[in-house]
Amino acid sequence: MMKKLIKSGITLLSVFMMILPFTGCRNSQQANKNMTNNTKSTQVITDQAGDKVTVPKKIKRIAVVGILPLPSVLTVFFNSANKLVTIPQPSMAAAKNGTLSQLYPQILKTKTSGNDGADINTEDLKKTNPDVVFYKAEDTSMKKKLTTAGFVAVGISTEKWHHDPILTLNHWISLLSEMFPKNRKAKIVKNYSNQAYKLVQKRIENIDSTQQQKVFFLFQYDGSTILTSGKNHWGNYWANAVGAKNIVNNNGLTVQVTMEQVYKWNPEKIFITNFTPAQPRDLYENKMGHDDWSKVKAVQNKQVYKMPLGMYRSYTPGADTPITLLWMAKTAYPDKFADINIITETKDYYKKVFNVELTTQQAERIFNPSSKASAY
Repeated sequence: MMKKLIKSGITLLSVFMMILPFTGCRNSQQANKNMTNNTKSTQVITDQAGDKVTVPKKIKRIAVVGILPLPSVLTVFFNSANKLVTIPQPSMAAAKNGTLSQLYPQILKTKTSGNDGADINTEDLKKTNPDVVFYKAEDTSMKKKLTTAGFVAVGISTEKWHHDPILTLNHWISLLSEMFPKNRKAKIVKNYSNQAYKLVQKRIENIDSTQQQKVFFLFQYDGSTILTSGKNHWGNYWANAVGAKNIVNNNGLTVQVTMEQVYKWNPEKIFITNFTPAQPRDLYENKMGHDDWSKVKAVQNKQVYKMPLGMYRSYTPGADTPITLLWMAKTAYPDKFADINIITETKDYYKKVFNVELTTQQAERIFNPSSKASAY
């Protein structure tokens, strides 16, 4: 009896030993299959902070923190706002009072809780369950905050291309095209931007330093504090791009200046951004604070202009950048661009890019934005 049991045990052990390699092989094959499937579902990209980031290939939920123009660029890129789960509050203020919400009303349903444009509440962010979070590449503390909390963080740069809106926009679109399937709209915006730039450069090439318009950008103004563009901010690019001169000789980004300095510079044209509620009439009529703008040449000659507000505040990069360039050039040098009808150009652009027939009234509204868009 004992011999039979021993023999049976040996037989079972032999069978088990024969089966084991095949079982291990199947497990190894399954593990490799899972690894392959996992590899297929993700990809590694190099973001604009220079980091290699593993992102899902199919991204359905996107959060944006700290990069105010990006929600509008993403919406145009996808031709939809459905992927956006949270955007900065200042981005929403611009959307509500600009063209973006008219063309893509679903963006108004996007959450902004805990997302003030400068910081993010990670607990609120977790509730939106994003597949990826876009953040400002230069903000290393934000990167650490997001990655520590377990988010897939992709840096988008606003400064890498020296505050050139066209170059910056083109690089944003290039990175998005790596992460998502390319689409026709991105190419049209890029091509139109390059064409507009070439047109402007050809017409201003003979303007010498004595003919340059002296311009001043009123970036933010609350009736007391005056913030303008330094040599390393978007305003300086716009001035150079249209052959004008930014009168502020400071290498900073945004620069606080006094009214006395403005008197000394005495700009010929003033461009007011949509980061301030100020309107041209506020300067003409000295309606804000106690500053007296009547001594400034641009005010005296009624040469104060509110910058356009289309998909986003046009001072920064965005889907409207090529139209902004044409508007800036025509405003700075109307004689050189007399043949450019900016309303017609805008309607044609929106038709080509967004396949939307803007009415003349809708197009005109872009160049007469509400002060409400300034919430920042």
